[in-house]
Amino acid sequence: MDKKQTLQHRSAMYTLGIVAMAILLVALMGMMFLGHESDYIEGQAEADEYRVSSKVPGRIRKYYVSEGDWVKRGDTLVTLEAPDVEAKYVQVEAIRTAAEALNEKSHSPARIEVLQSAYEMWQKAVAGVDIARKTFERVERLYTEGVTTAQQRDEAQANLNAMTATEKAARWQYEMARRGAQVEDKEITAAQVQEAEGGVSEVASYIDETTLTAPMDGQVSDIFPLQGELVGSGAPIMNITLMDRLWVSLNVREDHLIFFPVGEIFTAYAPGIDREVTLQVTRLKDRGTYAAWKATKVTGQYDLKTFEVKAIPTTPVKGLCPGMSVVVKKEAGKGSFEP
Repeated sequence: MDKKQTLQHRSAMYTLGIVAMAILLVALMGMMFLGHESDYIEGQAEADEYRVSSKVPGRIRKYYVSEGDWVKRGDTLVTLEAPDVEAKYVQVEAIRTAAEALNEKSHSPARIEVLQSAYEMWQKAVAGVDIARKTFERVERLYTEGVTTAQQRDEAQANLNAMTATEKAARWQYEMARRGAQVEDKEITAAQVQEAEGGVSEVASYIDETTLTAPMDGQVSDIFPLQGELVGSGAPIMNITLMDRLWVSLNVREDHLIFFPVGEIFTAYAPGIDREVTLQVTRLKDRGTYAAWKATKVTGQYDLKTFEVKAIPTTPVKGLCPGMSVVVKKEAGKGSFEP
């Protein structure tokens, strides 16, 4: 073997040694990092929030708050323009006015002119009955004396009967005018008023929905449409976060749930505010099959699911905001936390 071949052989052996050492180093690192699980579980702070929306479609007229503003219950958030609803309100108001007028008319006595006219007609009929009675009595005497015929007596009797019937009819007309409308008519008009008032109340509730106020204290986290944009019925306009309802969400594998039973109090670390927080577990919830899980069947064991652990601060935590990271030991309930 000449000198050149010897150098090539040494170079190949040197390269092979380096590759072998690199493979060995990677294997050792894999065993160290893959075989050793982290002692910490990372989660994040969350907070309840509610969505502000309107029952009626309209155009954004004006915002009274901006993202990040703190609002109190009852504060005005936004107003909408809803011309269709406003026009409908004018219509139902007119219907209610007409119904109330009819109802008032049905409960009121007749006009004084109508009442007086009916009374005069009745008195005229009374006078006619008096004259017809006197005429009949006179003809009756003459008939008894044989001066008049039976036909004249019958005619006087028929006239008296007719005038008596006329007097009764005139009296009832006067009573009707004095008492006003019938009970049934009054009930109908009263029902019409109730129906009209219901329509006004319904449209008034829609009018109220054009001015949206904050139902609870919180912080405006998101505003979706711009001023002047059209929004549909029930479309979200803004989100308000309830900062006094903060909680922490942790994704915990089920073989570590033994350290997070419901009611357990533990200490965690929030890097965003650089302080420890005390939390209490309130709920465990299965993340479902779509969540991260660890397969162990290859070793003849079982699959490990991931659960959401919800924990709330035992005391208010100043500065902790939704989205901030929270780090906790897996054995949180077994000792104090050391960040």
